[in-house]
Parts: sequence; structure tokens; C-alpha cells
Amino acid sequence: MNDGLEFVQAKTSQVFDQVGRVIVGQEEVLQSLLVAVYCHGHVLLEGVPGTAKTLMVRALARAMSLGFSRIQFTPDLMPSDVVGTNIFDLHRSQFVLRKGPVFTDLLLGDEINRSPAKTQAALLEAMQERRCTIDGQPYDLTRNFTVFATQNPIEYEGTYPLPEAQLDRFMLKVNVTYPLPAQEERMLELYNQGHEPHNVEESAIHPVMTADEVEQCRRVVRSLTMRSDLVTYIREVITATRQSDDLLVGSGPRGGIHLLLAAKATAAFAGREFVTPDDIQSMAGPTLRHRIILQPEAAANGITTDDAIRSILQRVPVPR
Repeated sequence: MNDGLEFVQAKTSQVFDQVGRVIVGQEEVLQSLLVAVYCHGHVLLEGVPGTAKTLMVRALARAMSLGFSRIQFTPDLMPSDVVGTNIFDLHRSQFVLRKGPVFTDLLLGDEINRSPAKTQAALLEAMQERRCTIDGQPYDLTRNFTVFATQNPIEYEGTYPLPEAQLDRFMLKVNVTYPLPAQEERMLELYNQGHEPHNVEESAIHPVMTADEVEQCRRVVRSLTMRSDLVTYIREVITATRQSDDLLVGSGPRGGIHLLLAAKATAAFAGREFVTPDDIQSMAGPTLRHRIILQPEAAANGITTDDAIRSILQRVPVPR
């Protein structure tokens, strides 16, 4: 193992240890969040309320010494509430920019599907270009700008489904499930002992990374090599989503790019200089589930997007 991979492994382990001081379980979700940060991607978190989605992102920001902002999306939220606006300063007799919450490192967009398309679109330029435009003037965002958006999978009344173009900007869609019984009992015991994990600023979490070290981890992940037959394998998986009888719409090219990057990050977490088919398969669900649309007949038969992806992975020959 080279020094760069040892560095990524050590820092990732330290981040896991720190976040684990306030989050019980959810290791796979946390790994997906780190994959996105290391790959300059964004994450859509889907899960019922109370599964620590917001707390996990806040804890991650503190452990990685990154800025954190939160937006509660509501039907009356305006684009200027997201990116900011120019206001007139009477004392200085000039307009002054009041920056919105996008001017941060890790942005938590809570219940993003509760705002209309115009406000959702205010994030689109920021997510893709890492900049925003206010009154015709472009402003660069931080190099670590990452969006973690949440949505409730069981409540659709009064919501505005995300357009496909915006969904495709998310590198991963992560399903946040209920904790295991032992983990939930551990949570209850911690509360019974008087712990208050939501007060992240005064918690036992200590910063274990700097912004420069985050960038160093990104360089290591990008430097990993992938065999040409595995690149072909990713292309064949993406092509299969477009040819599946269960799917009305398959993944676009960006899905393949994100799958390649996510597989590299997964290999780096394992301390390997090379990517394996297992790395690709493990990230296929989070990378593709929000980019494909089921045929109405398949949905009526109880088939889910994850079922369709698993079926494709079983059909596409795996390189050896």
C-alpha cells in the first residue's frame, strides 16, 4: 500500500471514529457521504424522519473542519433565500451582498422536494458549476461545496418531485433505513444517561482533518487506476439500463462517470490501488437508482429500481 492510500485510510478511520461518538450505526450511509466528498459529488438522502440524516452531516462537517449550513425547504422559499441577495446599506449608500446558505462547504437541504421547481433550480448551477449568479454577477463557491439533500419517501402531499435534470446532478442516492434493534437500544441508553448528541458544537467530536487534507484525499482517489476491462464493464452496465425491459428510462453517461469515481473511492477506503468488480457492484445501487425510471408494468408488479439494478448486475458478464 502506498503512502497516499495509507493517508486516506487513516483519515477516513478517524472521521468514522469521531462521527461515531454521536451517531450509532449507519456506517454504510457515512461511507457514502465520504465517497461524495472525496469525489466532488452530491448526495440525495432518502429516509423517514428521525434517522439522524441532519445530525450525521453536521457531525461530518465538524470532524472534517468544514463549514456547515442548513436550508429548510418550504413551499414559500424563494431562490434568493438559497443563494443570497443584494440589499441597500443606508449607512454606506450602496448595495451590499448578503450571502445565502450556499456559501459554505457542506450544505444540508432538508426536505428539498417541499419547494417549487424555481427554488430547487437555484441549487442547480451551484451543484454543477460550484458557483451561483446573483443579479447577473457570478460568485464562486468553496472548493469543498457539497450538497446533501433529504426527502421523505412516504409523504408526497404538498411536495414537488425533483426534475430529472436535477436528480442527475446528485452523484448518489442513499436510502437511510431504521437502525438495527441493538443500535436503537444503544441510542436509547445514551439518552437515558443524559447524552445530547444534537449539540454537535459542544460534543466530544474533534476535527481530525483540514480542508487541505480533504483535497489530498481527493487527489489520491483520482490517481487510482482501473483496468480497461472494468471500464468496459461499467459501460456495459450503463447500456443495460437502457435496454432493460423493466425500465422506461436508463442512466445517462453521467451515471457511468459517477459509478467509476465511486468505485475508485471504495477501493481507496479498502487500501487498494486497484478497483475490483465488487467495488463497482457495491456502488451501482446508490449511483444509479435515481437515474432510472421503471416501466409502469414493472412498478405494478412490485419491482423496485434496486431490483432492476440487481437483475442487470446478474446478467452483465463480470470481468475476471
